[in-house]
Amino acid sequence: MHSQQIIQFGEPLEARDYPTPEPQGTEVLLKVDACGVCHSDLHIWEGFFDLGGGQKLDLLQRMTLPFTLGHEVVGEVIALGPDAEDVEIGDKRIVFPWIGCRECSVCKAGDELLCMAPQTVGTRYNGGYADEVIAPHSKYLIPYDGVPTELACTYACSGLTAYSALKKLSHLREDQSLVIIGAGGVGLSAVHFASSVTKAKIIVADIDATKRAIARQSGAHETIDNSEPEAVAKLIEMTGGGAEGAIDFVGAPATTEFGINGLCKGGHLVSVGLFGDSLPISLAMMPLMMRTIQGSYVGTLEEMHELMELVKDGKVAPIPYEVRPLDEAHNALMDLQAGKIKGRVVLSPAK
Repeated sequence: MHSQQIIQFGEPLEARDYPTPEPQGTEVLLKVDACGVCHSDLHIWEGFFDLGGGQKLDLLQRMTLPFTLGHEVVGEVIALGPDAEDVEIGDKRIVFPWIGCRECSVCKAGDELLCMAPQTVGTRYNGGYADEVIAPHSKYLIPYDGVPTELACTYACSGLTAYSALKKLSHLREDQSLVIIGAGGVGLSAVHFASSVTKAKIIVADIDATKRAIARQSGAHETIDNSEPEAVAKLIEMTGGGAEGAIDFVGAPATTEFGINGLCKGGHLVSVGLFGDSLPISLAMMPLMMRTIQGSYVGTLEEMHELMELVKDGKVAPIPYEVRPLDEAHNALMDLQAGKIKGRVVLSPAK
C-alpha cells in the first residue's frame, strides 16, 4: 500500500509504503480510485484547530502519527473480511467517512455524528491519500452509478456538508433570501444544490471576484463582496431588511459577524466553516432580534443516500474540479492554503 502521510504536524507529507491491509470481520478493502482534498485536511495537517483566545484543539492527543489523510474517497472493492456482506469484489463505491464508535448508545440510536469517540476515515483512522483503504462495514459504502469517479468522491464531504447545512434552512420561502458565505469547494457545492433543497433566493458572499463570478454562473441570484466596508448595509438593502437565512462556510470572525449582522429579525445562521478564532456576540441582541445560530457538521448516512439520489437524478450540477497525482498531495494542500484552488482538487493514485 502506497500512502502520502503526515509524519510530523506542519511538515511536508511523505511517501510511505506498507503491506496491503487484510480486512477483518465486517471490514472491506478498496483500491482507491480518487480522493478529494478538503480544507479540514489542512487543519489536520497543521495539527490543531484554532478555538480563539489563544486556545487550540490539539490533535496530537487524538491521533497517532504517521497518519494518512483523506476522507473523500471512492474506490473499487478488492477484498472482503469474513463477515462482510452486501458487497462484491469489483463494486465501485464512495466510502462514507463520518463513522462513530458503533458501540455507544448514541451510535446504536443511529446518531453517529454525535458520537464522542468517532472513527472517521481520514481523520481518526487512515484515509484515502493512498492507493488502498479499509472501510469498517459495507453499510458505509455508497453506490454512485452514472457519476464520474473523480466527481463522486467530492460528495462524501464537500457535497454532504453543503446538503446537510442547506436542509437546516429548507423551510425558507421563495420570497425570502439565503446568503451563502464563502464560494470555495463546499460553498460552491451549496450553490449547486440550493434549488433542490430550498426555494429561497440565493445570494453568495465572497471576497474573491473570480469565485463570485463562478457562483453567478452556478446559479446564484446575486453576489456581494463581504470585505467591503458597507457590505452589511448593501445586503440589508438587497434583501429588503436582512436575509432570513445565512450559511457561513468559512467560519472566520469577519464572515460570521457579517452573517449575523446581515440577518433580519428572526433570521437563522448556520455555522459550518472551521477557519477558527472566536467572536464576541451581544447577548442582549440575541433575544431582542430572535436570531438563531446553529452549528452544522458534515452530514448523516441517511443524508448521504438522499444526496446521491439527487445527484444520480441529474438534479445537482457538478462543481469544478481538477485531478492531480497522489504524490502531489502536499502541493495540493499548499495551494489550498494559499487560496489558489477553484472548486476541488482530487488525487488519483493512477495518474
